[in-house]
Amino acid sequence: MTVLTQHRPAPVASDSPRHGRGFWLIAAVYLVALAFSTAPTPLYPIYQRVDGFSGFTVTVVFAVYAIGVIISLLLAGHVSDWTGRRRVLLVALGLEILAGVVFLTWTALPGLIVARLLTGLGVGLLAATATAYLLELHRAHRPEATGTRFEVVSSAANLGGLGAGTLVAGALAQFVASPLRTPYVVFLILLTLSVVAVAVAPETVTAPATRPKYRPQGVKIAGNRRTVVVATTSAFAAFAVFGLFTSLAPSFVAGTLHHPSRLLAGVTVFVVFGAGAASQAVSGRLAPRTRFVSGLAAQAAGLVTLATGMQAASLPLFLIGGAVAGAGAGILFKSAVGTIAAGAPAHQRGESLAGLFLIAYLGLVGPVLGMGLAGQHVAATTSMLWFTGLLLTLLGTVFTVDRWGTN
Repeated sequence: MTVLTQHRPAPVASDSPRHGRGFWLIAAVYLVALAFSTAPTPLYPIYQRVDGFSGFTVTVVFAVYAIGVIISLLLAGHVSDWTGRRRVLLVALGLEILAGVVFLTWTALPGLIVARLLTGLGVGLLAATATAYLLELHRAHRPEATGTRFEVVSSAANLGGLGAGTLVAGALAQFVASPLRTPYVVFLILLTLSVVAVAVAPETVTAPATRPKYRPQGVKIAGNRRTVVVATTSAFAAFAVFGLFTSLAPSFVAGTLHHPSRLLAGVTVFVVFGAGAASQAVSGRLAPRTRFVSGLAAQAAGLVTLATGMQAASLPLFLIGGAVAGAGAGILFKSAVGTIAAGAPAHQRGESLAGLFLIAYLGLVGPVLGMGLAGQHVAATTSMLWFTGLLLTLLGTVFTVDRWGTN
């Protein structure tokens, strides 16, 4: 019987310029693909006005996307460990291109749901694969270097892409004709270029002589149990904040705060992800423990400020709270990715990262769907207070478990 331990990364030359170029190409592909996944976010109020559906329907549409990610991670998040990184990325980009075509040609609610599901399936294939690919390209290009460049670039491509998608789509929707079509045309061009970039990047995986028997991913993450629990729970909490802003925040800004600008909707989400990407870049010099605790503290403080801004119907407080919470969430997610990537052996790296992203995306959909359901019966500000209380409890639990393990 063939097992995954037979797999080894492809042997590569030290300090290979080709792998250096490949590193930046895949980082750009990662950014574009994640940007496409959040492009509909500032457009949701337009979809609501055109089709007349409720805020809860927006939550359902968002949940369909996250469910697509989870399904894809469960079924195929790990297969690049033996089929190769490039092959899986090309399939992922193909799904996103198909989603873009559906967005363009079927603007009614059923089309929006189908397109979001396809986008989720593509992102689920791409997220763990691109992260593992970047680590391997980094090590092949700079075998003696630390993992700092990988951590900063992979996390910035992830969160920076998520933020850039809302900003680009919001700006195009504000200033260009056909707001429900033009953003997707732009991203379809970028996704097509991404296919070319993947095609010319070097592969980093050598397929085993006998392909392992296929099995679904499950949630299997290599590493110390307590460390894995802290990392995955941190990622869950971080993505809960990101989920709030990529689903409900634009409608809240347009409705409760009476700021219907499409550009502002994009800027609101960009502030959160931009703060997350920036905090990841500047926290690299901190000791791992200090970085982790600062992430917990920043996310907690941001959540309290965010809830206060919603209660006071204050856009400045809302944005400040989102930026601080996003900064903390960015640090927590960076720490989680770095911990899992470093702790997993090469033959389980893609599988372990897929498990991490699976739990993170559960955080993306679960709390937000709960808020959407609660919003059917209570005010948005009340459901936000519940959301804040639950996340603060979770963050406190993570801190306690981590501190218990270090004593």
